[in-house]
Amino acid sequence: MTGPDLKLSACALTVHDVDEALGFYRDVLGFEVRGDGESAGVRRVSVGPPSQPDVGILLQPPGAGPGVSPTDRQTIQDLLSNGLLGHLVFVTDDCDAAFEHIEATGAEVMQEPVDRPGGTRDCAFLDPSGNTLRFTQPPPAAQSAPPVALRGGEGPCDPTWRAAPS
Repeated sequence: MTGPDLKLSACALTVHDVDEALGFYRDVLGFEVRGDGESAGVRRVSVGPPSQPDVGILLQPPGAGPGVSPTDRQTIQDLLSNGLLGHLVFVTDDCDAAFEHIEATGAEVMQEPVDRPGGTRDCAFLDPSGNTLRFTQPPPAAQSAPPVALRGGEGPCDPTWRAAPS
């Protein structure tokens, strides 16, 4: 059975400090600011890669929802402090160049570029709030191939995932 054609439009990322996160995503990664506003006393900023104008990453403080208790907000803050909340994976055509650019800004390196099974190359950093950002360079043959169904047990947050052969 084929489901509807779904595309990611936006996702939310919890950050300690919206201004600090904005500086990182805008000035280090080169993302565009898509929106910057406040609602119910909570500031949120939407950013996204220039090459994907239809995708936004909402940067928001811990427990930004209206029904979040102070205890829950603290729990979220603790999880964020331990690097247990956010994880984004970006695709690049040059993992090494991305690594050099981001490392030169002083960003915290989580993993230097490595080759993975199947020809994927990737590296990882932590954003200022401790969210994991992985930069993946697909194998040459996959860089021009459209994505297809995943193999069982794999997922896009798995650093070795790749599209299943058609």
